Amino acid sequence: MRKFWHGLEERLNDYNIKTKLIIIYVFCMILPMVMTDSLILYILYDGAQRERDYQARNICDAVQYDLEYIFEEAANRMNNIYLDREINDFLNAEYDGPYEFFSAKTKLAAKSYLDLLSRYNISNVVVCADNETIVNGGHFYRLSGVKNTAWYKAYENSGRNMCAVFYYIGEEDQSAMTKRRISLVRHLNYFRGEGGEKLVRVDIDYNKLARKLTSLNYGYGVYVCAGERILFSNRGHSGSSEDFSVLTGEESVAFQTSFDLYGETIDILILQQASSVFSQLAKHKLLIGFLVCVNLFLPMVMVSVVNRSFTGRLRKLGAAFQEVRDEGSLQEIECVKGRDEIGTLMKNYNRMVCRMNDLIQRVYKNRLEKQEIELARQNAELLALHSQINPHFLFNVLESIRMRCILHQEDVTAGMIEKLAVLERQNINWASDHVTLAEEIRFVEDYLELQRYRFGDRLRYEIELAAECEDYLISKLTLTTFVENSCVHGMERKSATCWIYVRVYQKGNWLYMEIEDTGGGMEERAVEEMNAGMRDCAIDDIKENAHVGIINACLRLKMLTKENVVFSMESEVGVGTFMTIRVNTEYLQRKEQGMREKTDLQEEAAVWEEKGAEES
Repeated sequence: MRKFWHGLEERLNDYNIKTKLIIIYVFCMILPMVMTDSLILYILYDGAQRERDYQARNICDAVQYDLEYIFEEAANRMNNIYLDREINDFLNAEYDGPYEFFSAKTKLAAKSYLDLLSRYNISNVVVCADNETIVNGGHFYRLSGVKNTAWYKAYENSGRNMCAVFYYIGEEDQSAMTKRRISLVRHLNYFRGEGGEKLVRVDIDYNKLARKLTSLNYGYGVYVCAGERILFSNRGHSGSSEDFSVLTGEESVAFQTSFDLYGETIDILILQQASSVFSQLAKHKLLIGFLVCVNLFLPMVMVSVVNRSFTGRLRKLGAAFQEVRDEGSLQEIECVKGRDEIGTLMKNYNRMVCRMNDLIQRVYKNRLEKQEIELARQNAELLALHSQINPHFLFNVLESIRMRCILHQEDVTAGMIEKLAVLERQNINWASDHVTLAEEIRFVEDYLELQRYRFGDRLRYEIELAAECEDYLISKLTLTTFVENSCVHGMERKSATCWIYVRVYQKGNWLYMEIEDTGGGMEERAVEEMNAGMRDCAIDDIKENAHVGIINACLRLKMLTKENVVFSMESEVGVGTFMTIRVNTEYLQRKEQGMREKTDLQEEAAVWEEKGAEES
């Protein structure tokens, strides 16, 4: 978990402030608001749905109760007929003619309650018997005349002793105003074995029942169906003069219940109602739109304003630091605004710039002046060293020419003078104290050739320069000085042939320069003094030391390599001397690098001079 938060923090560090503010706006405002509002809407919707289901269930129970009550009422009235002995005898009697039938019917009507049923939710009562002497009319009909009717066929197909039937009489009775019928049919078999088959049919008043259902203000669409037929509804489909409507399958049913009504399955359908929550929201859509704008766009505007307050000033501060990096100059920020942390940071930056500029004026320029003085002093010391080397070499060369002329009296002086000219031409050119090893080796060869005029065949030499070392820059006359020391102090002490070996090579990060001779050599004490003098040499030693050339060369090499040079001399009397100079190549420059850095230094010096002029 800690790794996740650390990674998230590192990722956020790469985003600008505007993006961070938008992230805060989205995650701390938009998402919580959307989630909270969604949860509230869900709770309201779920509550409304539960309320709708509760109301729909109550409506179904109420409709079911009304239907069951009406049919139960009809069944109770029918039961009186079912148990009436007098009506049963009336239906079983054989009549000689219509007069006798109507006479018996009149006597029955005087004491019967068949006509009193109309005060209930019953429109008609029909009693049918398998008695051909009955005259059709009123409440009594012959059974043979109704066997082809819809209600009788429905009763027969039910296979029940008592059942409810829903039918449309159609063309059976053109005079009937109500052609949709809902009836309860029962077999009159209480007095078994007496007479033929007898039936009683009680017709429920369809119009009265439909009006009762329609008059109830449920607020929902209610369908009462038997199978696919719509018996009645408060959304139309209750016209009594036409056949029953059927369900289309496109009705949006929110709740449904079924129950058995005397053998017929009755379905009560409650149609889907528009959500009360959304309907209430739709009524206040302008207010909701206004709240959405306030909750979404107003915070976005404020985020934009705050972002501009941040980024505008931070951009100025960043530009100031960028100017420092690109141009190296320190400029104050103009028009610092605000008293918050960013404004305080900008003011502190201006204070820092003032102090830095003051420090640059007081410290840097003083330091630059000191550096210029130090450079001038070092240049003066180098010139002093150079001025000592020039006559030193010139004296030795001229001494060689003098000795040659005295001993041999030959015309080879011209060649010696030519070599001398080459040496002097390189010697007196002090525009730079640095030469490549290849140039130094050529100088050594010219010097040794010139010395052969002095020593003749007694002087032999061998020079080896590794190719990778040719362009390293060293102090001028470094190797020549040590070679001269081998010639003068080595060969003069030995009459036999002497060899001088000069080897330059690189091993790892170290450059090795070796000068070996087979001359007279030096005593151990003198070697120790020489090694100590080369190791600890200083500018003041030149005034006192006898080995001016060696100390001069060592001192200039130390200045070139910032003291990163090692001198080592080994010698044995009568055998020779072996000199090693070891320099770390990290402190040596090559020819192209030296030229490039010199150019850079010159350009940098020119820039600082120009800035100093502008500040003045």
